[in-house]
Amino acid sequence: MQNTTKPKGNKKIIVGMSGGVDSSVALMLLKNQGWEPIGVSLKLPVWQSKKNCLKENVCCTQQSFRIAKDICKKMGVKHFIVNASKDFKEEVINYFIYEYKNNRTPNPCVICNRVLKFQKLFEAAKIYGANFVATGHYAKIKFDQKTGEYGLWQSKDQNKDQTYSLSNIKREWLERIVFPLADFKKEEVYKIAKAQGFNYFEKQKQSQDFCFVANKSFPNFLAKEIGVHPGNIIDKNGKILGRHKGLHFYTIGQRKGIGLSGGPYFVVDFDQSSNSLIVSSNTQDSSKKEILLDNCNFLVDIKFPMKCQVKIRARSELFDAKILKVDEPGMFKIVFLNISDAPTPGQYCVFYKSGRCLGGGRIRSL
Repeated sequence: MQNTTKPKGNKKIIVGMSGGVDSSVALMLLKNQGWEPIGVSLKLPVWQSKKNCLKENVCCTQQSFRIAKDICKKMGVKHFIVNASKDFKEEVINYFIYEYKNNRTPNPCVICNRVLKFQKLFEAAKIYGANFVATGHYAKIKFDQKTGEYGLWQSKDQNKDQTYSLSNIKREWLERIVFPLADFKKEEVYKIAKAQGFNYFEKQKQSQDFCFVANKSFPNFLAKEIGVHPGNIIDKNGKILGRHKGLHFYTIGQRKGIGLSGGPYFVVDFDQSSNSLIVSSNTQDSSKKEILLDNCNFLVDIKFPMKCQVKIRARSELFDAKILKVDEPGMFKIVFLNISDAPTPGQYCVFYKSGRCLGGGRIRSL
């Protein structure tokens, strides 16, 4: 049973409001179920540079604040804005830069959900006397009768499922989180919004940028924050094929933007000792049989070794694998049972079993 049924006792619930269709419909559904929603929007910063095409954080523009406020007003709900700019810079942007400096490809959404977004919403819940927090994420919380705990499950809309980015949230939060869109598909959410007269969203396009820096501005961001450190592009045999401007400008599995003729070439590894970018024309060269994880977060009790399925990036397919403990404290090994895509250090490997998200960990090394 999912925890979106009619509330008992304290009906107050904090709803994270981005001003988008998902959080707006989530708030409306909760209101109709008998909850007493309180809308909370987070104010987040952007990378401050003339070279950044984004002038506002994608997740919280002035227009999105106006829409969130208007939706709340129409629904008879209070709306508040929480300034989380300082914490976002310290916890998310600085993490982002640190990972790239160490030649890892970060996942800011996974980190933001744990250290900032839900943290701030639960702080708001304490201030306004609410026991629960809700967002417009496509994911499901269900009660496990066998363990007596709440768990995180994939949503009905597999194309929009967001359990990957939620895999790092704190386990104890699950019993206090509500995902009203768990059993809806995106098309159904748009229909609900239109039926309610919420016409703000008909022409909205999903941004493909990082929330704080535009994709077009990303090379400028890396050059400014980390610098330019040229080196050789080589093949697996050490043959020099060209030059690169810094290992942090590339990611494992990348094909576009390498700047070599005669390809296609794929990035398969980094040699940090010689500052060399290793490429190959064979995609299988970037596949791995096993990877090491650190910073693991488990949402259930696990007996090792355990067979499961894993995702190695948000939109990757599920791969059959085993999770094993290793001698080094805090480290775990993933052994793939079939050929995987190119795992990328810094990204998260997330564990699944029969539709349930078991947690995940950062890919440390290949």
